[in-house]
Amino acid sequence: MVAEAEVVFQQSLPVVLDIDGVTSTVVSPLSSPKLGIRRSAASVSGGLSTSPVEDDCDSTIPVYIPTIRSGSYADIGPKRSMEDEHICVDDLSSQLGCLFQLPKPSAFYAVFDGHGGSEAATYVKQNAIRLLFEDDNFPQTSEVNSVYVEQVKSSLRNAFLQADLALAEDCSISSSSGTTALAALISGRLLMVANAGDCRAVLCRKGKAIEMSHDHRPINLPERRRVEESGGVIEDGYLNGELSVTRALGDWDMKRPHGSNSPLISEPEIKQITLTEEDEFLVIGCDGIWDVLTSQEAVSVVKRGLNRHGDPTRCARELVMEALRLNTFDNLTAVVVCFVTVDREGEAVVPLEKKRCCGLTPEAFRSLRNLLDG
Repeated sequence: MVAEAEVVFQQSLPVVLDIDGVTSTVVSPLSSPKLGIRRSAASVSGGLSTSPVEDDCDSTIPVYIPTIRSGSYADIGPKRSMEDEHICVDDLSSQLGCLFQLPKPSAFYAVFDGHGGSEAATYVKQNAIRLLFEDDNFPQTSEVNSVYVEQVKSSLRNAFLQADLALAEDCSISSSSGTTALAALISGRLLMVANAGDCRAVLCRKGKAIEMSHDHRPINLPERRRVEESGGVIEDGYLNGELSVTRALGDWDMKRPHGSNSPLISEPEIKQITLTEEDEFLVIGCDGIWDVLTSQEAVSVVKRGLNRHGDPTRCARELVMEALRLNTFDNLTAVVVCFVTVDREGEAVVPLEKKRCCGLTPEAFRSLRNLLDG
């Protein structure tokens, strides 16, 4: 049985999707030309002064800071078309530019599993970072504290809802096209995961799997209850007899008009955890992986690979190949994010499993030397 991270945000959509302050109407010279991000001047002023969230130590004690590197691999699998997309950004500061003040390290990862065509997944991939960091409420600070956490949760939620609404308004995207979405944000020692659908994120802590997301499927009892209370039905394990997930972006042919309560929602469930020296890596994957592998099995595959060669990209490929060997029937995408320690010389060190070794006693060593000397 895998461990489970703390759920820090989970609620149904309000009756009216009133998302204030998500898109700034004031174009500021403060911008990121790489991503086309615009922020108002007010959004980048000031810092946060609230006490840190947790795990504060005496200033004389070194604080654990993860060193991040990642790899990814995707395969079409047995399907005729590829509908998965993903994002890997190991260094958000360099990606967003010097005008963004972020904790160190800061990284962002996401996977999108499209259905009904690839249009929705492709659109969300292309706009995800802009939608998240264009939010004027996204905190501009290097300090991770309780205010920061609440503001990031709000920005993640708004980014999901804004992406969903954008899919409804874009006439080039079919109303039958949709995508599940999972985003992971690392801010210093804080790992926050937002999920809508059946993609999954799993943290490896001392070799054990800690699930950082829930699969939003009709067989999930809380999801089934929410669907039925919203007027939906579950038929043969499918929402309204059509969709295998209960949360997704897009799919507006199955959603009620904007502002109405709907069985299919884009509201993300958000979890957070504080990273420690015991955390080895994070695995993110679309459901093509999890249909045939448990969270612990996936962690074991990646851990074996890191112990052999230390390459997260090869580990992601090995995980995909293992799912193919087990006859998965879907597209496959895997992202492996390593949290390596740093030694005193500043060189990255991949944690390896401890191996037993045998030594000779002084008497045995002298006997062996006499034997070799003849």
